Amino acid sequence: MAPHDSPDDGTTDDLIDGLVRSAFQVMGVLTRIGAEHDLSLTQLRVLGIVRDRCPRMSDLAAFLGLDKSTLSGLIARAERRGLLTRGTSPEDKRAVVVLITDAGRELTERLNEEIRRVLAPATGRLDPEQRAQLTQLLEPLLSPPLPAVPRPERPARGTA
Repeated sequence: MAPHDSPDDGTTDDLIDGLVRSAFQVMGVLTRIGAEHDLSLTQLRVLGIVRDRCPRMSDLAAFLGLDKSTLSGLIARAERRGLLTRGTSPEDKRAVVVLITDAGRELTERLNEEIRRVLAPATGRLDPEQRAQLTQLLEPLLSPPLPAVPRPERPARGTA
């Protein structure tokens, strides 16, 4: 019997309730902080994703559950703000990838610090061993990450 096929031992409802309540708490924090910086929750997610990877537009759309035209609009708004840019994949010149700009990276770092500060009272209730254990326990529940795509070479400033 696979782990997901095991009979309910009475804890499943408590687990689901805890996951949902924690998701609501975190989403509330993210929504408020995003709004303070004129970012939707989805825009905040995009910045969080591209801060350390360079996804293809198609992969990013699929990961976020958005159609390509909706994602294209989100990226266009972020481009106008100077937070993101589009480039070509070094592996496939036909594929469009999303790149974070220096301004986007700076904003993402500030947002990360603010999120960390606001969530500190909750995460601070756990000792370091409990935080590590919770991190390890949550990992199998999370979606697989976007495929890693190497960052293309950035053009020198002032060049196309």
